[in-house]
Amino acid sequence: MPLLHIAGYEWLDWHLHPDVLLLCALLLGGYFYAINVLRPRISDAGRVKNSQVALYLLGVLAIYVAAGSPVHDLSENYLLSAHMFQHLLFTLVAPPLLLAGTPGWLWEAVLVRPRALPIAKVVLNPLVAFGVFNFLIVVTHLPEVVDLALREHSFHFLVHAALLTAAVMMWWPVLSKVAALPRLSYPLQMAYLFVQSLLPSVVASFITFSQTPVYTFYEQAPRIWGLSALEDQQIAAFIMKIVGSLILWSFIGVAFFSWYAREQAESEALPWGEVEEELQQLGIRTER
Repeated sequence: MPLLHIAGYEWLDWHLHPDVLLLCALLLGGYFYAINVLRPRISDAGRVKNSQVALYLLGVLAIYVAAGSPVHDLSENYLLSAHMFQHLLFTLVAPPLLLAGTPGWLWEAVLVRPRALPIAKVVLNPLVAFGVFNFLIVVTHLPEVVDLALREHSFHFLVHAALLTAAVMMWWPVLSKVAALPRLSYPLQMAYLFVQSLLPSVVASFITFSQTPVYTFYEQAPRIWGLSALEDQQIAAFIMKIVGSLILWSFIGVAFFSWYAREQAESEALPWGEVEEELQQLGIRTER
C-alpha cells in the first residue's frame, strides 16, 4: 500500500467524480446555450454583462470545489470540518453566485409562464423558502442522517442536491430579478437574513457544547493533521456558526447601505428649491 495511503492521506489523490462533472457540465452548457442561442429569440432579453458571467462561473466552481475536489474526499472519509465547509459552499456561496450571475430575462423565460408562475409564487415565497431551507439544515445534520449519507453515496448526492435547491430558494427573496417574483424590501431583507443567521447557530451550538463526538462515522474515521474527533468537531461548529454568519451579515451590510443610498437619493430629489423659496417668503432662512 502506498505510503500516503498508510498515513491516511488518500485525499491528496485527486479523484474524478463523474456525477459532479456531469452536473457542472449541464449547468455551464445550459447557461451558455441560453445567453448565446436563446437570447436573440427573446424579444426583451437584455445584454448579459461580463460580471454576470464571471459570477455564474464562480458559482459553478464553488459547486465543483465542494463536490469534485479533495474537499469532497476529506468530507467523505476524515473530517467533519471539511463536511461543514462543503455544505457552506453548497448553501451560502454557490447559490447567491448562481442567482447573481443569471440574467433576469432568463429567469422570467423559465418561471413567468401560465403553469409555472403559480407554483413559483408558492415555492419562492419567503416564508416557504425559509422554512424548507432550515428544515433541511436541521434534518441533514441529525447524526443518523449524516452517518447514513456518508455510507450511502447515492443518498449523499440527494442530500447535496436538496441542500443546493433549498438554498437557491432561500436566497431568492434577497437576489430576485423577476418583477413577478420580487425580492424583499431592504429592511425586510435585513430582518430575513438576521433570523437566518441565528437558526443554524442552534445546530452549531449542539455540536459545540457536546463533550463527546456527535457523529459515529467521524469518531471512527482515521485521524489526520493531528486533530482529534472533538477538535475537528469544534472547527466544524466554528465554520457553521461564525463563517456562515459572516457571509449572511455581509449581505445584511450590503442591504443596509443600498437602502441608505436609495433613501439619500430620494431625499435629494425632493423639490428643495421650491421649499426654500416658500420658507424665505416667510422670513425663514435655511442652510444646506
